Amino acid sequence: MSALTEAATAAPLQLGKDLPKFGAKTSRADAMRVAKDFESVFLAQFASIVFSGIKSDGPFGGGPSEEIFKSLLAEEYGKSLANSGSFGIADSVYREIIKSQEVQ
Repeated sequence: MSALTEAATAAPLQLGKDLPKFGAKTSRADAMRVAKDFESVFLAQFASIVFSGIKSDGPFGGGPSEEIFKSLLAEEYGKSLANSGSFGIADSVYREIIKSQEVQ
């Protein structure tokens, strides 16, 4: 068994461990933080689709390092665009989170 497999089985991933539980009373600040995080991920996915059509050339173009760089750049673009507030996705998600809490 490889070291990666051993590490994966020893400590399972805990995705979303720092996210608030939305069944209980959640503060509006937590709801807005989650909504902004959602918008950031959504816009990063959009940016990665845009980057996928850009081909690089030359002696230093391409390869796995460039793919990693593109994914990191897309993530940062997503964060930057989400912080600009010009898309409004976070506001819509925030309203839905608050609305779903009021129904319960």
